[in-house]
Order: sequence, then C-alpha cells, then structure tokens
Amino acid sequence: MSTQQQSFFRSLLRRKPIQTSMHQGEVSEMKRPAIVISFVIAGIVSAISAFSYAEMSSMIPIAGSAYTYALSTMGELAGWIVGWDLMLEYLVGGSTVAVGWSGYLVHAFDVFWGVTLNKATTQTPIKYEKDKFSIVKGVYVNIPAMLILVIITSILVFGIRESSIFNNIIVATKLIVILLFIFGGIKYINKANYTPFIPPTKGGDFGGIGILRGAQKVFFAYIGFDSVSTTAQEAKNPKRDLPIGIIASLIVCTALYIATCLVLCGVRKYTELNSDAPIPDSLKVHPGTRWLQILIYIGALAGLTSVLLIGLLAQPRLFMSMANDGMMPQAFARLHPKFKTPAFPTILGGGICIVLSGFLPVDLLGDMTSVGTLLAFGFVNVAVIIARYTMPDQPRSFKVPFGPFVLPVFGTIICFALIVISGVSTIIRLLVWMAIGLIVYFTYSRKRSRIQEYIDASEEYEGHEEEKTNGSSA
Repeated sequence: MSTQQQSFFRSLLRRKPIQTSMHQGEVSEMKRPAIVISFVIAGIVSAISAFSYAEMSSMIPIAGSAYTYALSTMGELAGWIVGWDLMLEYLVGGSTVAVGWSGYLVHAFDVFWGVTLNKATTQTPIKYEKDKFSIVKGVYVNIPAMLILVIITSILVFGIRESSIFNNIIVATKLIVILLFIFGGIKYINKANYTPFIPPTKGGDFGGIGILRGAQKVFFAYIGFDSVSTTAQEAKNPKRDLPIGIIASLIVCTALYIATCLVLCGVRKYTELNSDAPIPDSLKVHPGTRWLQILIYIGALAGLTSVLLIGLLAQPRLFMSMANDGMMPQAFARLHPKFKTPAFPTILGGGICIVLSGFLPVDLLGDMTSVGTLLAFGFVNVAVIIARYTMPDQPRSFKVPFGPFVLPVFGTIICFALIVISGVSTIIRLLVWMAIGLIVYFTYSRKRSRIQEYIDASEEYEGHEEEKTNGSSA
C-alpha cells in the first residue's frame, strides 16, 4: 500500500481531541393494546442508550451530540455518518410533528366551534400506506403544518432564553393535560377493550412482530434525548445537568407514555383509534366528556409545539458543530450579531421542514425519523465502549452501570435489530440518504475537515506541557 493510500485511510479514522471540543464549548456564545409493550421495549432500549448519552455528555459537554461523540471516539468518517444521519432525524422529525399538529388543529376547530376546515389546504397531498405512495385528489398543501413551523423557526432565531420561557409554559400545559386525561379517563375504561391484549398476527401486523415494529415506530417519541445533548453549550453546568436531565426525562416520559396508552386503549377499542387525533376521539363515545376533550386538544397542541421547538433548536446546533469542524460551510457556524443564535442554519433547516410538512404524509416521515434515532442511539452505545479504553482517564461525572460490555452492547444489538425489521423501503431510503452523505463527505467535507489541524495543535500543546514538566523537575 502506497504512502498516499495509507494517509487516506488514516484520515478517515482521525479523531477530534476532546480537549479541542472542551475549549470550543468554553468559548462558545451560543395505537393498539399491545402498544404498551412496544413502549416498554422502546423505553428499555432508550434507557440503555440514555445511560450512554449521559456518560458521553458528561465527558464531552458541547453541542453536536452523537456526532461529536462518534467523531471523538471512532474517527472522522464515523462522525460524519452520524452527523448526516442526525440531519435526517431532525429535519424529518420536525416535519412529522408539524403534520401531527395540523391534524389536531383541524379536529380542534370542529370540536370547539363546529367549523370544518378545508381538506384541500389542511392535509398533505401525498398518501403513504403499506409501502405505496398515492396522490390524494382535491388536496394540495398542508398550510397549518407549514405555518406552525414558520412561527417556531422565528422564535428560535431570537434566542435560547426567549425560547426556553416559551417552552416551559407549553410543557407545563402539556403535562397538566396528560395527567387530566390519565386520571379523568380511568373511569371510562372498559376492561373488555383489553381483550385480546396482543391481537393475533395478521399480514405482518399485530402479534409479536407487530409489537417489535411498534417499538421501532415509537422510537420517534424518544428523539428528545439526543436533542437535549445538542444544547450542551447553553447549559450552565452541562457535566452535571445533562446526565440528570437525560435520565430523569426518560423515566418521566416512559411512565407517561405507558399510562396514556393503557387508558387510551381501555377507553375505546384499538380498532377504532385510527384517526389524526386518537386521544380526544376516544372520549367522543362517552357523554359528558366534552370539557375533557377540549383540554386534551389544548394540551396536544401545546405538547406538539414544545416538541417542534426542541427539535428545531437541536438541528441548527448540529449544523454549527459540524461547520466548526470544517465539515460544512462556515456560514452554518456564524452567530447572529444581535441574537447570538445560529440564525442561518435555523432558517435553512426550518425552511426544509416547512416544505416537507406541506406535502409529505406523517407515516412516511415518522418511519424515517425513528430509524434515524435508532441509528444514532446505536452509535452512542458503541462510543461508550470505545471511550472506556481509548480515554480511560477522561473525567466523567457519570458512568454507564455494569461496565462497557453489558448495557451498551445489548443496546447496540437491539437498536440495529429494530432497524432491520423496520421495513425494506424504509431501509432503502436510509441507505440512499447515507450514500448521498458519503458522496458529500468525499467530495467536500473530507478535504475541508479541520480535525487534523486539531490533532496537530493538541499534540503541540501536550509537547509544550511535557517540556514544562521536565524543565521544572530538572
């Protein structure tokens, strides 16, 4: 093998020094009964991954999340693959939530005021069902989904403080309403609706395979853990706050997901829950619940808005981190002179989400988001294993329990297994996206990467420190 070839392959494995990452952080300015089991499986895998995220975020508390963890442990190529995957996850995820938000808004107008909004401008014109696309006649664009994204993107451009205040208000509203549904809906539960708890397998749906595919789909609900770690540079004490925030939010969210599903499927038969707003619709058949339906619509809209805010907050910070490493154009790393936010990637990412939400169906978008989340989780678990051996002395305020070869290995296997069963078409779309990413990397990003520059600077600094130590000891 020639020297040039050796240099090429070494460049793919060059790792960003953690000291460089730390310095950048310091100077920065910036629907069925068995669905319960699906959430349990997703919650277990997410818990394992949450431990891994907590350890890595306590080691490398800067923006970039799984991208930075892979870059610092597995090398430049792995970091790029994860970063490219996260782009898909955030952009498609925001579009998915916006389409869901639109569906709840349409139903809310009907329940609140008896107004039926025009389907032509409140639904997506493309339908995706059983791996097949079709055009919905008379439907042109989903304006509410696009509009909410315009509003959220505008809010995020103004700054993290204003965004966090807005988010705290709507998260509090969401939690109150979820608890109202859980405790208010208990008295309407019909135990017969739980039978059979696991419906028999039918055409790849229901049964054991249905539970596993359900677990893959509901991974979309756990995208927030990755989003939390992307805001590390804006946390006051990220080494302490990030692990606590990641693990605590996992416990609370999984408990609420399971409780909501149990009540939902008990209130109404699972076969009757296939709608754009299943939670309030489950109460329609029960008299005297209109007040609760109205509150649920308010909470659902608030909750989906907060998810949009977090997702669109994380996406530009990923772009910014990759741009700081030279992997993307420097325009993505510039902060707004007044608001000190990454305004350009915020507007660009929001714009892409706006277009996707206006025309693509929620099922397609949700599948792609879940697969992207699983891939990121898998890489973070691998990063923990590698970091334990390549960076054993790096300070950690949290460690994954039972060592690196128990939970991280198990989490990695399950993440990739759920990707495999996600469906051929979903996997093909993921591979196509990754192929595009590799083309971008080898034609643009690799040539402009600053990782070797960071490595050289780190080695030079360590050399100076060693000279100082030797000089003082002499």
